[in-house]
Amino acid sequence: VQLVESGGGLVQPGGSLRLSCAASGFRFSSYTMSWYRQAAGKEREFVAAINWASGRTNYADSVKGRFTISVDNAKNTVYLQMNTLKPEDTAVYYCKREFGGYWGQGTQVTVSS
Repeated sequence: VQLVESGGGLVQPGGSLRLSCAASGFRFSSYTMSWYRQAAGKEREFVAAINWASGRTNYADSVKGRFTISVDNAKNTVYLQMNTLKPEDTAVYYCKREFGGYWGQGTQVTVSS
């Protein structure tokens, strides 16, 4: 199982980024895939999740209405579209397969003017 995140970077407040998590070694079907984030000096926190089979999604209150999680079956990839970014969204973002607790290496998102 391997999860590789990409798409992070520096963006101004109010801007957008799309993170990608490419999975290998398994098929997404039947699994719940999630995004978490960890800001400097803080604990890792849940951001969003999607169940591949049902399509059901779940979001942290802090990102509801701004972030959207989605999947691409053909590419075995999960995305996190982040809009209206705020400085408090600055963190390392991690992809996770909930079953088995597999994590990616993370991608840095910095929101600053």
